[in-house]
Amino acid sequence: MSAQTMQTPIPPTETQPAVRCHGVTKTYGQGNAAVQALRGVDLDVGMGELLMLVGPSGCGKTTLISVLAGLLQRDGGDCSVLEHDYGQMSPPETTRFRGRNIGFVFQTFQLIPALTAAENVATPLLINGVKWRAALERAGAVLRNLGFDDRMIQALPADLSGGQQQRVAVARAMVHDPRMIVCDEPTSALDSESGRMVMSLMRQFALGKDRVLVVVTHDARIFEFADRIARMEDGRITGIEDAPRRESDPQRDP
Repeated sequence: MSAQTMQTPIPPTETQPAVRCHGVTKTYGQGNAAVQALRGVDLDVGMGELLMLVGPSGCGKTTLISVLAGLLQRDGGDCSVLEHDYGQMSPPETTRFRGRNIGFVFQTFQLIPALTAAENVATPLLINGVKWRAALERAGAVLRNLGFDDRMIQALPADLSGGQQQRVAVARAMVHDPRMIVCDEPTSALDSESGRMVMSLMRQFALGKDRVLVVVTHDARIFEFADRIARMEDGRITGIEDAPRRESDPQRDP
């Protein structure tokens, strides 16, 4: 199936929308030092969809997913995520909503140095009230699905390679079974095999009818795991295309 580029605004998918953004803006700084990172973003993402955001560095991709995750406040426009508007929530309400519903994979991992891999992954569960032993058991299970052995599960971040740390960050985003995961370059430090392992698990996650996954990436090797690819430039969505299809993935066929 060949990709076909379409004009903005991006049309909604046929499924229930998980994300609805219209005219979203975000500016850093003030006066002559102001940088407009988002210049009126229009984007709908459907439930059960894996959407990838691509574009040159500095075009606003990370800012956009940070707004979707509730880590940054937009300056203007409308945006609802899972039928909630961060602009209508207090900071404590946003924190609670994010803790229950959002998983975030940071490009810089942001692991806690003093905690083991399992303890880092268990953190979202502990925040949501899961008991320590149960949280560690769940964290270990997710890490094993990402190729970790018992030694690696108990290792500190400093004793893991960059690729292993990235897999810990991915596991932490998935462990509490959030309704939406947003990822910033989740395969940038991974070899081809590990990258496919991570994306296969994320693909399974996205197939859930009440879940959604938005991935920022420069890695063309993983485009085939997406449903759609949205292209950004200069703070705007400039087009959308269907992702290349895999013959081995019949669940994605119409």
